[in-house]
Amino acid sequence: MGKLQLGVIYGSRSSEHEVSVISALQLMKAVDRQKYDVIPVYISMKGEWFTGEPLWDIRTYANFDPALKGLVKVQLDVTTGSGALTTIEPPRGLFGHEQVRLVARLGCVIPVLHGMHGEDGTLQGMLEMCNIPYASSGVAPSAVGMDKVFLKQYFQGGGFPVLPGCRMLRTEWESAPESAMEAVEKALPYPVFVKPASLGSSIGVSKASNRQELIGALSLAFQFDRKVLIEKGLEKPLELNCSVLGYGGEARASEIEMPVTGGDLLSFMDKYLQGSSSAKGMASLKRVLPAPIEPELRERIRTLSVDIFKNMDCKGVVRIDYMYDTASGELYITEINTIPGSLAFYLWEPCQLPYARLIDEMVACALKAHEEKNDSNYAFTSDILSNLEHNGKNGAKLGAKMS
Repeated sequence: MGKLQLGVIYGSRSSEHEVSVISALQLMKAVDRQKYDVIPVYISMKGEWFTGEPLWDIRTYANFDPALKGLVKVQLDVTTGSGALTTIEPPRGLFGHEQVRLVARLGCVIPVLHGMHGEDGTLQGMLEMCNIPYASSGVAPSAVGMDKVFLKQYFQGGGFPVLPGCRMLRTEWESAPESAMEAVEKALPYPVFVKPASLGSSIGVSKASNRQELIGALSLAFQFDRKVLIEKGLEKPLELNCSVLGYGGEARASEIEMPVTGGDLLSFMDKYLQGSSSAKGMASLKRVLPAPIEPELRERIRTLSVDIFKNMDCKGVVRIDYMYDTASGELYITEINTIPGSLAFYLWEPCQLPYARLIDEMVACALKAHEEKNDSNYAFTSDILSNLEHNGKNGAKLGAKMS
């Protein structure tokens, strides 16, 4: 049996583009090459797709040159079950024609995209249409998990613990800023945290302890999104993160980490740039692992994380982030990352699950989900079209009834 052609799709038009590149390179270098032929599929900031040997080198992305030798511009054949990556070769000779050449045929995909145009269900929808197995959560949990406002409403409806919050649209802010701020102040006490609804990696997130700071926080957040979430702030809470791996009714939780921050907000700088090579991504974040918390709280978080994973019908690896209020003993969910930075592999290593084996399990989840999907019946037919008469009065009457 030949190796599985494993496509790793990353990059894309997102504020988290560079984070995605780092996460993807980590994964590609950890893959067991005895089992898989790894096909890097990089989506540039312009939305163009590329593959080729230069994509294994992080220096390629610093000043990305589409004409770099070894890069091949490709497109995915969306025919159901094809999985073909093709390229269009220019005509040769005076009377030549463009030629379509097969570059690779993807047997499974690991999406390693963070943020919009990838983690938000858009890529997952395309892969569902193509009927290609993929190792991330499906369209619905991806879309809900990406939008912090929708996610909070989902959690509230499911009885999961979340911080009090409210939302605001850019149009509301631009048309009536005074009224918008009064609505926030009526709903929540200071301090508050302001977050773009559909971004991760703490981009555009800031804290406001008064109205003047709220103006700055909203102005910043609306640079990145048309919708923002405003949440109640806690005084020096513990940040705790837990990963979950699995599919369907089978899921298990990782060890729990406590990120170490320089203040009361874990920023993009904290996560990716402080004190380490940027090529290490989330794996380089300063953290205490395992988190120094009581066994009861540890099991509470791990159980809750699995419950959330199953409730949202997630797949592959996710990371769920929490705030623990030491004063009240209350635990709050802050977000779920359906494609977490560095795929949260560092949370599984203490569980005796090295990154290569974690990837194996993600692929197994993808293939199992694909098999289950193909077991469903999509062949139901009715007699509507077969009974149509394409001429005369009967056809006209049926058209009228259906309109």
